[in-house]
Amino acid sequence: MANDYFQFKQFLIKQDQCAMKVCTDSCVLGASVEVDGATRVLDIGAGTGLLSLMVAQRTSEETQIEAVEIDAAAAQQAKTNISASPWANRIQLHAQSLQEFAQTQPEPFDVIISNPPFFQASLKSADSAKNVAKHTETLSFNELLQFAHQYLTPSGRLHILLPPHEAKVLEREAHRLGFHTYHILWLEATPGGKLLRAIHSYAKTPAALSQTRLAVREKDNAYTAEFQALLRPFYLIF
Repeated sequence: MANDYFQFKQFLIKQDQCAMKVCTDSCVLGASVEVDGATRVLDIGAGTGLLSLMVAQRTSEETQIEAVEIDAAAAQQAKTNISASPWANRIQLHAQSLQEFAQTQPEPFDVIISNPPFFQASLKSADSAKNVAKHTETLSFNELLQFAHQYLTPSGRLHILLPPHEAKVLEREAHRLGFHTYHILWLEATPGGKLLRAIHSYAKTPAALSQTRLAVREKDNAYTAEFQALLRPFYLIF
């Protein structure tokens, strides 16, 4: 069972009311993606508020972050976590669906970041909150991409974390809508081992594609030097 909280170096994540707990791949997303120079950032599917808080730690006081979370309990917990953080004045939480948020006609964003629902056709659990968090019925890939295409600035960047197969499915749809993949981070369990997740970064303008691989642990189960370097600003153990 996951702990009810996760203590980072500069903030605390309480997660007892959230279906989706703090996990390694989300931490890699929050620590790795390009946010330099962004003045407006959107976190789609905020959950505990983890990604918004990691982005806030990595950016300047000028960066404003908005977060959207459809689940009422998770949204309330995210608000609690954000309010207790050093960056409460820079993060605004919207307890609503992305479709409802779009109706407010937000100003364009320089960066959109998301770890979206990804099960498109699979058995559901008895936990309705987990179903909302994991299944695309509440937010399809197309809806996410259509929103991003409309509300990203011309030079904006979209960062999406998904399992490898689903990442390729979304990538095909993204390319159909006019996005260009400019970077892929492949997260693997061990060097050359099982691929756990993929982080695809998209832009509206063509760019050369670069790819990197990040292993979480060595064969002896110790964290890799690269993983430690990436998460050192956040994890207490490094």
